[in-house]
Parts: sequence; structure tokens; C-alpha cells
Amino acid sequence: MTKFINLLTATRILLAPIVLFLLIFEDYILCTLLFFIAGMSDYFDGYLARKYDAESQLGEILDPIADKILVVFILFGLSVNLNSYLIAVMSSFIISREIGVAALRDYAARNNISHKTQVTFLAKSKTALQLFTIVLYLIALSLKLNLLFVIGDISLIASAIITIYTGYEYANNIFTK
Repeated sequence: MTKFINLLTATRILLAPIVLFLLIFEDYILCTLLFFIAGMSDYFDGYLARKYDAESQLGEILDPIADKILVVFILFGLSVNLNSYLIAVMSSFIISREIGVAALRDYAARNNISHKTQVTFLAKSKTALQLFTIVLYLIALSLKLNLLFVIGDISLIASAIITIYTGYEYANNIFTK
């Protein structure tokens, strides 16, 4: 079961460049469908790992990396496709936090305090909000719904704020107490 779960996780990594390619070439419906499948793989790999007690070190490492790759690829594609400075700036904050947290996790591992950088509920919620935001943009592109772009922008700003805050939480956990 662990191999299957890790394969689900790897699916997100493999789908990221395909979804980006479809976004660039404006096949929004297929892009949205594949992104939805990738997002569902995020849910199911975690659900199955917990249900069947099939969590693994590889899965713990690969899952957040797969999420980051998927989100980063699509945010870059959306900022270019929509020629949006807002998406570009918010994406820069999100990506900076992800790199910073990766560095914090490396530091924590080297200093035997990895427990201080375990994934929190808010961090999981942040990922869900990022994926939801991307879905809003993709549906807006697919159906040409301008209102969804506005809602997507608001959701992206909220997502960036939560993303930065969770990065602060990780740093605070490591460097205080």
C-alpha cells in the first residue's frame, strides 16, 4: 500500500508540468481537469496513509514537495497567462515562504529538533486554500467568468497571508522556547 500511496504523491509532481503546458497553450478545461486530479491525489494519499497506517519517511518528504511543485508551476503559469502582477507578487511571497520553511526543516533536522517543524493543521489548510484558489482561477479561465477572477484574487491574498503566517510559526517554534 505504501508504494501505491507514494505513487499517488509522485503523480502530482508528474502532472505539474503537464498542467502548466496546458495552461500556456490555453487548453483550460483539460488543464482544470488534470489539476483537479492532482489535487485529489493530495487528499487521497494522506487519507490512505492514515487509514492503512502506511505512512513512510519517503511519503513525509515527498508529499509537501509535490504540493509545492504543483502550486509553484501553476501560479507561475497563471501569472504569465493572466499577465497579473498581483498573482506574481503573491506567488513570490508564497514561494519565498516555502523555500524558507525548507531551510528551517533542514536546520531542524541537523539539530535534532525536527519535531518543531512538523506540519500543522494551519499549514495543511494553507495548502488546501492554495489549491482552491488555483481551481477558482482555472474555472474562471475555462468558463470566462470575470467574477471568479476577483474571488480568486481575494482568495490568493488570503492564502499568501496564511502562508507567510505559517512560515512565521515554524521560525518561531525553532528559535524560541
